[in-house]
Order: sequence, then structure tokens, then C-alpha cells
Amino acid sequence: MKLINIGYGNMLSASRIVAIVSPDAAPVKRMVQTARDKGLLIDASCGRKTKAVIVMDSDHVVLSAVQPETVAHRVNESSEEEGKDEK
Repeated sequence: MKLINIGYGNMLSASRIVAIVSPDAAPVKRMVQTARDKGLLIDASCGRKTKAVIVMDSDHVVLSAVQPETVAHRVNESSEEEGKDEK
């Protein structure tokens, strides 16, 4: 299990991430509000502006103050390292 830093000391399991999206679109805002209403929202932005919304396979939605491209890059680095370990 590889953990990905999503900013300010917060970590997520890379294998459980389904999508990393920008919070600007209306459907994403509705998804965040729905998760908040259901108790499935995790705010890992530490009071800063949300720049990335991460959807997990458990239907949890995680808010991060790190750019989506940065999180995606970290996930890709993790999967490349995992591939090297298996060889």
C-alpha cells in the first residue's frame, strides 16, 4: 500500500483513488455537497482554498489544497515505484 501526500501532512492510499478533479465545475460542487450531507466528506485542506477534489473507491470525497496535477503526479510516481518493486 503506497501512501500519497495530499498536502500539509495528510496522506491517502494511492490504490483507493478513483478520480482527482478540480473543484470549479458545478457537478463537482454538487458531489462535494452530497458527500457533506452523507457524512462522507473529508476536508484535508487545513483551512486553505480547495484546489483538488479526490474521489475514493469507498465513496468518500477528500478536499485538498494541492493542485490536481501535483496529486496526479505523485500518484503516477507511486505507481511507477510499485512497478519497479515487482520486477
